[in-house]
Amino acid sequence: MTRPLLQVALDHLDLEKAMESARLIAPHVDVLEAGTILCFAEGVRAVKTLRETFPQHIIVSDLKGADAGAVLAEMVFSRGATWMTVICSAPYATMEAALQVARKYHGDVQVELYGDWTFDHAREWQKIGLQQAIYHRGRDAQAAGKGWDAEDIEKIKRLADMGFGVSVTGGLGPGDLAQFQGIPVKCFISGRSLYTAPDPAAAAQEFQQAIARYWKA
Repeated sequence: MTRPLLQVALDHLDLEKAMESARLIAPHVDVLEAGTILCFAEGVRAVKTLRETFPQHIIVSDLKGADAGAVLAEMVFSRGATWMTVICSAPYATMEAALQVARKYHGDVQVELYGDWTFDHAREWQKIGLQQAIYHRGRDAQAAGKGWDAEDIEKIKRLADMGFGVSVTGGLGPGDLAQFQGIPVKCFISGRSLYTAPDPAAAAQEFQQAIARYWKA
């Protein structure tokens, strides 16, 4: 089973602070994400700056696109994004338009799963050509005290069994990873727990060690 990647979501309100965090963490992660908050605060220059500074990393633009798929995709992929996100409630036409642009740049589009979605929707996404999904436990769910449960794990496993490359996010720490053992997770995404840690580099290393422990090559 392929070892999952580790992604840091940079959800800062300004690019300078995001880059400070990125420089500390980048040597210890596989994927750098211009998070939704950073994208709204700083625009596409966040993607451009990450690409210029970290040319070897996978760069994600977490736009959660809901419309204007081709336009948004052109904006971020032309500036160096590897992947971009669309929200699961976006029209299929929006997803497909974004994916067509992504392919022009040898990139990919991820469907971010929020709220009400079904496996019938997932099958339609596959028909369009989408191959990645992000299973998300959002900030509000975390604040309400909702932890990872058997239903979450089963949905993630089912998506992986369908052939999706599934990324998992939502208040994740190294201590949570045992719950996902045996599932071919594509990527674990962590944000504030990494870049607000007293030693962000050490926190990322600890996360990578946990991944290696449960997904031995």
